[in-house]
Amino acid sequence: MASKNKLAFLTQQAPASYVAGLGRGASGFTTRSDIGPAREGPSAEVIAEAQAKRGEEVEPDPESYQDPDNEMGLFAGTVYEADDEEADKIYDSVDAKMDERRKARREAREAAERERYLAERPKLQTQFADLKRGLSVVTDAEWENLPECASCRSRSGEMVNSLDARQQELGGFETPADNSGALTNLVEIGQARDNLLSLKLDQISDSVAGSSSTIDPKGYLTDLNSVHIKTEAEIGDIKRARMLFDSLVKSNPKHAPGWIAAACVEEHAGRMVAARKIIKMGCEKCPTNEDIWLEAARLHNNDDAKVILANAVLHVAQSVKIWLTAANLEHELKAKKRVLRKALEHIPNSVTLWKQTISLETSPTDARILLARAVEVLPHSIELWLALARLETPENARKVLNKARKAVPTSHEIWIAAARLVEQGAMTDDENAPKTQETREKELGIVDMTIQKGVEDLRKHQVVLNRDQWLSEAEKCEADGAVRTSEAIVKATVAMDVEEEDRESTWVGDMESALSRNKIATARAILAYALRVFPDKRGLWRRAADLEKVHGTRESLEAILTEAVKNCPQSEALWLMSAKEKWMAEDIEGARSVLEAAFDANPESEQIWLAAFKFEGQNGKWAVARQLLERARSVANTERIWMKSAVFERQQGNLQAALQTVDAALAKFPQFAKLHMIKGQVLTDLRDISGARAAYAVGVKTCPKVPTLWILASRLEEVDNKAIKARALLEKARLINPKDDILWSEAVGVEERNTGMQQAKTVMARGLQECPSSGLLWRARNRLGDALKKSSDDPLVVCTVGRLFWTEGKVEKARVWFQRSVARNGDIGDCWAWWYKFEVEQGTKEHQTIVADSCNAAEPRHGPVWQSVRKAMPNMSKSTVDILELVAKTIQ
Repeated sequence: MASKNKLAFLTQQAPASYVAGLGRGASGFTTRSDIGPAREGPSAEVIAEAQAKRGEEVEPDPESYQDPDNEMGLFAGTVYEADDEEADKIYDSVDAKMDERRKARREAREAAERERYLAERPKLQTQFADLKRGLSVVTDAEWENLPECASCRSRSGEMVNSLDARQQELGGFETPADNSGALTNLVEIGQARDNLLSLKLDQISDSVAGSSSTIDPKGYLTDLNSVHIKTEAEIGDIKRARMLFDSLVKSNPKHAPGWIAAACVEEHAGRMVAARKIIKMGCEKCPTNEDIWLEAARLHNNDDAKVILANAVLHVAQSVKIWLTAANLEHELKAKKRVLRKALEHIPNSVTLWKQTISLETSPTDARILLARAVEVLPHSIELWLALARLETPENARKVLNKARKAVPTSHEIWIAAARLVEQGAMTDDENAPKTQETREKELGIVDMTIQKGVEDLRKHQVVLNRDQWLSEAEKCEADGAVRTSEAIVKATVAMDVEEEDRESTWVGDMESALSRNKIATARAILAYALRVFPDKRGLWRRAADLEKVHGTRESLEAILTEAVKNCPQSEALWLMSAKEKWMAEDIEGARSVLEAAFDANPESEQIWLAAFKFEGQNGKWAVARQLLERARSVANTERIWMKSAVFERQQGNLQAALQTVDAALAKFPQFAKLHMIKGQVLTDLRDISGARAAYAVGVKTCPKVPTLWILASRLEEVDNKAIKARALLEKARLINPKDDILWSEAVGVEERNTGMQQAKTVMARGLQECPSSGLLWRARNRLGDALKKSSDDPLVVCTVGRLFWTEGKVEKARVWFQRSVARNGDIGDCWAWWYKFEVEQGTKEHQTIVADSCNAAEPRHGPVWQSVRKAMPNMSKSTVDILELVAKTIQ
């Protein structure tokens, strides 16, 4: 049999609705194969019919929604000419004419619709329009006889003995109710209302017959005032909750929380009678549950709650909550005591009941008797033992605590209480004679023994508190005033659980942590223990001295420093602190003796030699000061000592001696820039300009990186009227020291003094380009806004802002900015001087004292004006406060 040709369909005629490629979505576009025979494709109707058969949505023609005024397609590329504009105007005029012709008809139609709407839905004022018009015929007498609404409302419940004219005409209290002539008796209506209310109250009373509930008139009125109108959603939730809990208590009647929840639902719904009924049933079903009895007591008034709780103790006599609630319901103290003592008969081992009972006692004797009985019944209650010890005399308290320690050997509170008792006894003098200091210290030593023994005894009973817990107990003792007990706890426990290599850092951290909580005694005790372990640690002694300086007394500080220099004799800082404290206490001989001891311990110490020289100089002992410097040059032989020697001779006016000293110093220390500066200044004082020039030339060649040397050399040329050479020196200095704002500031000053402001501004601009963040240059340019943006940390800039506020009369703001300036850098004396000058003119004596004391503590040493005043010969022996006052008068 011949096989059927599979390609025979290609020669057959296509069906009438056949569209090539429509089944796979290939319709609506033309391919290159379609270009050729140029036969027409399927029509839109055929395509739409085929899409409808397949269930596809027919896409709308986008041209069908085209705006006719928006010409597109055929006319999209045309130009809008004058003829088109004229045509549009003609069409617009025709549209306006047609709209005018339809206007009258449209307005008439809208008016008819509005009248029909008002007739169907009239406004309130239109309904009473005829009555308002009728008011025009009311006479004055009728108007005056109208009753006031307030008087009618206030007399609604009163009895009257007279009738007005209208009542006399109508008869009695009867008034016409309507136009039919029927009369309404208001008295009968009031009586009926009262009878109805009485009937409802009787029904409520009958509905709860057999229960302990009664009607409280005041409570009933309060309930009426607190009625809350609930929304439909809330009512629906209440109904669903009521059905749920009703099913719960029926399926499991012994489940007390279900009864409580059901009663709470009714309480929330405002149905207190139903809530009390439900909770009553719950008490009957679950009589051994204390919560349901407490809830029942809460839902009833005070008298009924007493009855309920009396029934409750018959079923749950061991419930502490029920007894306490019953006691709280009593208003008289005697009744409260009776209830609590009855409770103790049933529950004698309840600490809460004993504490509550004892707290009601007003007599210490009665409270002591109760506590004695309580510790017999509850020997393991630490609170009761401690309370009894506090009420006893010191001797009896010691016995009580001994008994407590035997009864509760695992309590650290008892040991701490015993130590506090010993401390209290040691600090209390005898009635006959006061205790000596030796006796007092001996008794206080028992405190340390008590705590140490307590820690060991607790460890034997396997009770080990960690170090943090013991330190917390120490802080509690300090807060209660038991400072020696706090120290004893620290001494006995601070070394627990600390690795040997971590002891110093751990104890320093503990000390700082205690200080952050303002527990000074605990911090002092930790530091004292650390110093006993590490007596040669200078840092610990410095911390101890700083602690005493802030929180201690001068005597305690001197004692710490005395011990410090004894244990760390090589610490120059500790020697100087000790000498300074004695000097500030005006103990001149004591300070001198400290410095002599410091010399013996540190014979080659530069700081101690210079401190001794400064000390003698400030006390006016110039010959002694010179001898000290001579000895220092031979013993210590440092560059600073030689420099101080030369400066001292210059300040004394011995210029030749100063020159010889500085020459000898330069032979030893040629790289020390300050020696070159001093030599140039001494030669300038001697009027030897060429020699000074040569000294500065050697200096800048030897120390080219020191800007001050270049500045001194430049000023020397200015003094010699050689501004060009001064300018050249500064330019050379800037090449060697780029981006140095001090050199640029000096260059600006040279131009101001010699050429004028215009050239100075040019140099200033160049300097700001090279040093954009220089507060010194910005401040000199008087652009404080830019200065704050570029260098907000510069103390001189901040001080200048304060001066600006001062000139504007903003005193408080100026004070804040002055304070910020010294907080940025307390070493700038000019800032302190400006602040002090401000307080002298604008502040009070207290403000001036605060600034002076703060400046004295900071000891500033730098500042353009401050250094010049400080180093002047007449001011050498003056104090920091004296220099502050002088600089405040000098600055402008």
